[in-house]
Amino acid sequence: MSSARQAGLIHTGMATLVCDLSGVTPSALAVDALARLALALRRQGSRLRLRNASAELVELIEFMGLAEVLGVEASR
Repeated sequence: MSSARQAGLIHTGMATLVCDLSGVTPSALAVDALARLALALRRQGSRLRLRNASAELVELIEFMGLAEVLGVEASR
């Protein structure tokens, strides 16, 4: 069984899934979950778009080297 099906994702032809991160506490676990979600979506031909991520979460994503994978712009 694919990881996308395990996560309950079914291909709907949606090009982009927007994920509101306003209530997400910055942690390695959160970044790992986002990376896994992005991978599952990419395998289905879709992509993940992050919205309302805190500065701390963005910094952690950048520190972990996943900014490009998760579509986060480098901080200025």
